[in-house]
Amino acid sequence: MHSTLDAIIRMSSTRANYWAEVVLDAILGMVLLVAGWHHSDSLAVVALAAATGLLAFSFIEYFFHRWMFHTRIPLFTQGHNKHHEHPLGYDSLPFFLPAAVLGGLTALCLLLLPTGFALVMLGMVTFGYVAYGVSHFVIHHVRFKSALMRRWAASHHVHHYHPHSNFGVTSPLWDHLLGTRYVRQPRQPQT
Repeated sequence: MHSTLDAIIRMSSTRANYWAEVVLDAILGMVLLVAGWHHSDSLAVVALAAATGLLAFSFIEYFFHRWMFHTRIPLFTQGHNKHHEHPLGYDSLPFFLPAAVLGGLTALCLLLLPTGFALVMLGMVTFGYVAYGVSHFVIHHVRFKSALMRRWAASHHVHHYHPHSNFGVTSPLWDHLLGTRYVRQPRQPQT
C-alpha cells in the first residue's frame, strides 16, 4: 500500500500526469455539457446553469487555494509547497482524482437538482478547473507581450511573494470580495 502511494506521488510530478489530467477533465466537461444540453428544455436554463457553474468554480478555486493549500494539513499543502518552491514544475493531483471528485459531485448534484441543470453546471465547473490548470501553467511558462496578459500573470506571481493574498488564479473576484487582493504599500521615505 505504501509503495502504491509513493508511486502515485511520484507520478503526480510528471508532465504526462499533468496533461493527462487536462485531457481527461476536458473530455469529462464536454460529456457533461452535451448530456446537460440534451436534458435541458430551455436555453435560459442552460445559460443560468453555465453561469452558476463558472461562479461556483471560481469560489471552489479560491476556497481550496486559500483554506486548504495554505494550511497545516499535509495532504493539501505538500504538493502546493513544492509548487511554491519550484513554480515551473509539473506538481499536480493524480490525473484521475479530479475526474473522480467531479463525478461524485455530479452524482450528488443529480440527486438535488434537475438533471439538465446539474449536468451543465458541473460541466462548467469542470471546464473552470481545466481553465485553471491551463491558465496556471501558462502563467508560469509564457512571457506575455500584451500589457493586459502581463497584469493577469503578475497577479498570480505576486501570490508567490505574498502567499496570503491573490488566491484566485482565473479570477480576482473572491480576492476582491473577501479582502485578500494584494495592494502594494507605498514606499516609506528614508530619513
